[in-house]
Amino acid sequence: MIGASMSSPSIVIAGRVISPDHPPYVIAELSGNHNGEIERALAIMEAAKEAGADAIKLQTYTPDTMTIPCDRPEFKVEGGLWDGYTLHDLYKWAHTPWDWFDALFAKGRELGITVFSTPFDESSVDFLEAFDPPAYKIASFENVDLELIAQVASKGKPVLISTGMAAEDEIAEAVKTAHAGGCRELALLHCVSAYPAAAEDSNLRAIPGLVRSFDVVAGLSDHTLGTSVAIAGVAAGAAIIEKHFTLRRDDGGPDAAFSMQPDEMRELVTGCATAFKALGQAVGGRKESEAASLVFRRSLFVVNDMAEGEEFSRENLRVIRPGQGLRPKHLPGVLGKKAARALSRGEPLDWACVAGDDGQGGERNPS
Repeated sequence: MIGASMSSPSIVIAGRVISPDHPPYVIAELSGNHNGEIERALAIMEAAKEAGADAIKLQTYTPDTMTIPCDRPEFKVEGGLWDGYTLHDLYKWAHTPWDWFDALFAKGRELGITVFSTPFDESSVDFLEAFDPPAYKIASFENVDLELIAQVASKGKPVLISTGMAAEDEIAEAVKTAHAGGCRELALLHCVSAYPAAAEDSNLRAIPGLVRSFDVVAGLSDHTLGTSVAIAGVAAGAAIIEKHFTLRRDDGGPDAAFSMQPDEMRELVTGCATAFKALGQAVGGRKESEAASLVFRRSLFVVNDMAEGEEFSRENLRVIRPGQGLRPKHLPGVLGKKAARALSRGEPLDWACVAGDDGQGGERNPS
């Protein structure tokens, strides 16, 4: 975030410091884009690493840990990408089989990319602990499950919590529960739980608000299409960017419609890094790269030949480019004074040119 200081909140995941003072941490969300094929899941991980993502995030649940098989209207999705599915059938389609996890974590170690997961209930937390994940993520839909947050916090790992749908008091309860449970490294990811989300609903100004209100690392879990909102999120203060990721949207899958492809992920990683570099510090001052341009500033120049003792006027003295003369602010103080010697057209004005000046009145433009 602009003006971030060394006292900014920070967390560390697998040795990588994450804070407003460090380049954004980019997470590629695998979700259900494997389409039930472990080889595709592994290929997605390879593509994420090649595109420059810092981490791959999995989801750990089964249909039965999420819900019950039931055809009542309450359990059916109406509208949107998953219209007509029962919840149980949707999660059966989208879940990542637990017997894949050995291979997925091993692939992460082989590639040198961090792997962690979102657990959705207590049994999935216990299951994940066997893999010693370096962090945990709480999904937006679970940010009101305080027992789950407490269990995750008790593991002593960094915890990321998405804030989708949560009112401020619910976010506060989640934060309080995480801290009380033992979490010492917490990040809140601003999120709009719409699939896909509209850019105009993104409300990125909420990101610095999370930092102010809760003194945590803030990030963005983004479901909009493209890279623009996520890159803008970095400018708003996001130290973490999470996006769903797939090989090809045309291949389909539960989350394919709002997932990034490899070329977009590369653009995202580059764009986020550039946005971070562009933020700089909340202080003014001349940059070293601007030094060569100083000569093209405006300054005071004699524009007509002048005799010694002739008065300076707007006819013989102007503010023009280049910048080797006195700064423009000195024009009113010079007008009416006399030339200390003969001056020629095109000569930059300095204090030695002004009769009776002690040379302490100001400086040349480039200084």
